[in-house]
Amino acid sequence: MRIMAVGAHPDDLEILCSGTLARFVREGHELVMCHALNGNLGHTEIPRDELRDIRREEAENAASVIGAESITLDIDDLDIYPVKDARYKMIEAVRKAKPDIIILPDPADYMPDHTITSAVGFDASFMATLPQLITRSPAHRKLTPIYYMDTLAGFNFNPEEFVDISETEGIKREMIACHKSQAQWLKEHDNIDYVEFAMVQSAFRGMQCGVKYAEAFRQMRVWGRVTTRRYLP
Repeated sequence: MRIMAVGAHPDDLEILCSGTLARFVREGHELVMCHALNGNLGHTEIPRDELRDIRREEAENAASVIGAESITLDIDDLDIYPVKDARYKMIEAVRKAKPDIIILPDPADYMPDHTITSAVGFDASFMATLPQLITRSPAHRKLTPIYYMDTLAGFNFNPEEFVDISETEGIKREMIACHKSQAQWLKEHDNIDYVEFAMVQSAFRGMQCGVKYAEAFRQMRVWGRVTTRRYLP
């Protein structure tokens, strides 16, 4: 399969589903890790243009840990809206990735970059199938099943499926640690140990399903998106 995982910021996928992404790659699937925003507001001291470049490099380093492709829509933080420009950027990303499944942020997560990225991803995944809607790449004719990843700290998220990441939790830690600028920022801004925060959540999800570490998902259930097949590893 080809998997397209979409996060709002360069580190969101690593925090919430990188153990699952590592399993996908281990099982021979192709993976594209996409972040919609460039992360240029995620620090108190590093200037925006410099931070944008730093975070792009951090995302590429994290993806390289598992041999995934890293792409960005390069939209400034808090400047994404469900309008034509963002949709067309996402449409082109979907058409290039040619995914069999798409993973998106939960539409009820805690801040607008996450919720709007989710909406834009859903819209674009349908729009990408329309051959008369022209972008640089040809239409992707598959109406792709969508899975929503967990929310930060699991708030208001009712899991439908779990993925056991007990054998990839070390890889998850390594991928999160690639985002060094955010480890510093979150320590100063929110008094959070970046890696520990994510792993506590994975341990809790593991407790819920009877394993050491797990990640939680729910499937978008609308016509044309639901199948009898389990796509998650």
